[in-house]
Amino acid sequence: MDLPKPTPPRHRLVRALRRVEEISAGGVVLDRTGPRPQVVVIGRLSRRGTLEWCLPKGHLEAGETAEQAAVREVAEETGIQTRVLCPLGSIDYWFVVDDRRIHKVVHHYLMEATGGQLSVDGDPDAEAVEAVWVPVEELGARLAFANERRLVAEVAELLADTA
Repeated sequence: MDLPKPTPPRHRLVRALRRVEEISAGGVVLDRTGPRPQVVVIGRLSRRGTLEWCLPKGHLEAGETAEQAAVREVAEETGIQTRVLCPLGSIDYWFVVDDRRIHKVVHHYLMEATGGQLSVDGDPDAEAVEAVWVPVEELGARLAFANERRLVAEVAELLADTA
């Protein structure tokens, strides 16, 4: 009688996955022309098909700095032209897709909107399905990911200190 082979522990399965390093950049884009500061966020569909709101960001292209990638990615995903005000820091996380364990680092910048029209039509990967302006004080409730909520909380504090 053949007994079924035991399933290896989960930690062994994770180690067997191919490890991939990814670097992205994006930003917290401020519009201070109205009565309240606003930040642009994008909606992306999760693997489950639900809309998740997040900051615009994407991969660096060959020869590009993180700052250059952030400006380009924001323009592609939101239609908004920007200038970088200062670095905000990086978010570092792991996730698994197919046969890969991905370690991703996303460099974020505080950016100021300088022009453009809000639109997702320029996103070459069609990942962004919607883009909206959200008042800074409402960002924490809108963003899907805790690491991005922490980042924008620091921006809100920075804005309060400079008001």
